Amino acid sequence: MPQVLAPPSPGALRACMARFTTGVTVVTFAGDDGPRGVTMNSFTSVSADPPLVLISVARRARSHDQLVDSPFCVNVLGAEQEPIARLFAGAAPGPTAPRWVPDAPVPRLHNPLAWVECRPWRSYDGGDHTLVLGRVTDLGHRDGDALTYAWSRFGTAPHSVDGIEHLI
Repeated sequence: MPQVLAPPSPGALRACMARFTTGVTVVTFAGDDGPRGVTMNSFTSVSADPPLVLISVARRARSHDQLVDSPFCVNVLGAEQEPIARLFAGAAPGPTAPRWVPDAPVPRLHNPLAWVECRPWRSYDGGDHTLVLGRVTDLGHRDGDALTYAWSRFGTAPHSVDGIEHLI
């Protein structure tokens, strides 16, 4: 008879996954009282045809119920935008309020490293999260260093002049 192992504790899983370096995003959407946003590092591209991305929204997040069924924008943050990441993660407000792009179809932060506007495509149960696939409707990017997150700390990934975009 095979040995059945107990699943790892949530704390052990978080500690293990903290070793994986990710980019940092703020996912923005239209809330009942204006533009809203939440900091996330669980974001990935899924498909080029159709163009799909995935975000993972914590069920306990205040924004969960509004976000999972709303058009949204994934704002990939530059290294200089750590205060914005902290603001939308619920830390003490920064020195200024976030700047929004006027007249954007979906609330979008001013000058992120990259942005991907989406409309909801499918949602799936992900345990204590909801996995939301968004169909990409528009996007853009600029050059600059990226904000990263690993070991429960923010960091920086320098902009590479010789990327591999031509291979993808």
